[in-house]
Amino acid sequence: MGDGNRTTVTEFILLGFSGFRSLQGPLFWGVLCIYLVTLLGNSLIILLTLADPTLHSPMYFFLRHFSMVEILYTTTIVPRMLADLLSSCPTIPLASCFTQLYFFALFGIAECCLLTTMAYDRYAAICRPLHYGTLMNRGACAHMVGASYLMGVIAGTTHSICIFTLPFHSANTIHHFLCDILPVLRLASASTFWGEVGNLGVTVAFILTPFLLIIASYACILATILGVATSQGRRKVFSTCSSHLFVVMLFFGTGTVAYMRPWAGSSQDADQILALFYTVVTPMFNPFVYTLRNKEVTGAMRRLVKKYLWSP
Repeated sequence: MGDGNRTTVTEFILLGFSGFRSLQGPLFWGVLCIYLVTLLGNSLIILLTLADPTLHSPMYFFLRHFSMVEILYTTTIVPRMLADLLSSCPTIPLASCFTQLYFFALFGIAECCLLTTMAYDRYAAICRPLHYGTLMNRGACAHMVGASYLMGVIAGTTHSICIFTLPFHSANTIHHFLCDILPVLRLASASTFWGEVGNLGVTVAFILTPFLLIIASYACILATILGVATSQGRRKVFSTCSSHLFVVMLFFGTGTVAYMRPWAGSSQDADQILALFYTVVTPMFNPFVYTLRNKEVTGAMRRLVKKYLWSP
């Protein structure tokens, strides 16, 4: 369908890593291995938190949902990326690009909000221990998780409306391996002002605000830890939130560098490498952090293995 001399775009070309032909084979196998580890590791956390009664606390309820979202988040990106690495000219229909961008935003923002609820859980456990049962009852936890998914739906819908209501003519080459917000926005044939406003609004509301809430939670936690009399007591209190803090630094650190640095978008290769890290590599660390650094999870794993594999 045409518009004057301009052709309406029906599909996009994802350049991805096509400029690095010699690396596409090793990259395919590397990404595939990381993806399988991510699926297996996060599935193991989901299984353990469901099967072991000692992991039925609010912290592990949130962790179970976080692991589930990690699986969905990577699955939105990686299978398509693997297929494109084997293709000589990877293309994606407009509707598929819309779907990928929508769910990429949805699950990414849901992760931000879930990390915030996990920080609030640690705050309630350490700073308000006498009120913990009231603050983190089953209903409150379910509402927090539901709100996290709702925020993701709002963010995905906002991005989709602001971007895919714009006309796309002629230019259809995305210098990326996924339909990310800024690379798609650059191809629009009309003013991208409202798309940029929507992107800024989502960033402030659903990325910057959760991050500031997490910082505030840990400031209160730190003040409480410093008030503990002995160094052994301080280490014990801090150990309960060290895994979550590491995941927060990893998740928000890579996201901030990718989307909020002043020169974002100026180097397309750098953008792709950063995107590869926070969409493929970072989700793989979650299972390792919460299994290798958490005695309750490793204990649950040993009990599960003993019950189903070593039982006489």
